[in-house]
Amino acid sequence: MFPRLVVAAALFGSAPALHAQAPSVGGCTVLPADNIWNVRVDSLPVDANSAAYVASIGATIGVHPDFGSGFWDGGPIGIPFTTVRADEPEVAIEFTAYGDESDPGPYPVPRDAPVEGGDQSDGDRHVLVVDTDACKLYELYRAFLQSDRSWQADSGAVYDLRSHALRPDTWTSADAAGLPIFPGLARYDEVAAGEIRHALRFTAPRTRKTHIWPARHDASSLTSATLPPMGQRFRLKASVDVTRFSPQVQVILRALQRYGMILADNGSAWYVSGAPDPGWDDDSLVGELRQIKGSDFEAVDVSSLRINANSGQARVGTPPPPTASIRIVAPNGGESLKKKTPASIEWVSSNVTGKLRIELSRDGGATWTRLFAGTANDGVQAWNVGGAVTTRGRLRITSVLAPGASDVSDADFEIYR
Repeated sequence: MFPRLVVAAALFGSAPALHAQAPSVGGCTVLPADNIWNVRVDSLPVDANSAAYVASIGATIGVHPDFGSGFWDGGPIGIPFTTVRADEPEVAIEFTAYGDESDPGPYPVPRDAPVEGGDQSDGDRHVLVVDTDACKLYELYRAFLQSDRSWQADSGAVYDLRSHALRPDTWTSADAAGLPIFPGLARYDEVAAGEIRHALRFTAPRTRKTHIWPARHDASSLTSATLPPMGQRFRLKASVDVTRFSPQVQVILRALQRYGMILADNGSAWYVSGAPDPGWDDDSLVGELRQIKGSDFEAVDVSSLRINANSGQARVGTPPPPTASIRIVAPNGGESLKKKTPASIEWVSSNVTGKLRIELSRDGGATWTRLFAGTANDGVQAWNVGGAVTTRGRLRITSVLAPGASDVSDADFEIYR
């Protein structure tokens, strides 16, 4: 008797819906509507390592908004940005750390471009500039204004906001994951309009020495599989009731349920990035978001959305129907079955409904005799071996409702006295 196998069923979630309008700034789309940053992930499967990833970041740690109004430690709270027009003079950029992975200047960075943390800060000092005529994004990391109006920075990256192009694989950007920063910021104008239509950026204390699409770079020496890779997408669980929060926080939490957030840098646990703005209600943001714990999130498997590893374009819309298939497990070739003794016909199937027809050939598949006209698709059928002896036995199993789903034993088996 062969061991019993259960039917394997493939599970398919709904494909992400394409939002009718991409997020925008100054008349420019912030990447195309079908870019991975801008597609919903609330219907995608949970990543197999989700529980371990959440535990490594901190299941009991609350979310913290890394943005707000006013000032903290002498600088604005969050990652600021500025917009320029085509007539903004371009200035030289000197790269001091990652010049070989940076897009060369000049960049149209104004003398008064806001610096993350303020002019005197000693942190990441990101500078973000959007040219709203060319629809280009310029981002610098550890940027310092020089006396001649040029800038010095550790690294820099330029993005066409109308393009899906990613940076060369293994290249950093102004962010550790090699991703753009601006598309992942929570912006007050979006919240005031009632909806954030893109994923947000967040940080975690420890990450793995690897990165996954759409990230291009990693920044860790740790190799434990319990640690999330750069680029890992997370979402707020659908079971979390967001209606009990204030309006600003509700908009942010709905975005985290629908679009999720992308791990983009090493930093404090569950720190979500945004741009500073006087409209933010700091007390509500901090006090309410901390009620959302790490255990309220789950890692998402976005691999089904990838079309090209070097493009941020995501597969959206209705997926093709799953393929129905049957695979014979036993007897599948090489077995010896004795007449007048019980045996087990076994198979696995995927996306097959209804009953199955089972046939036997004693001449290697040239002719067939029906054994069972309509057996249940439960993965196993008892069979009392009978009929003439043969060394060229084969089985054929076919779906009654979908005859295209069929399989034949891979090789001959024997029926003996």
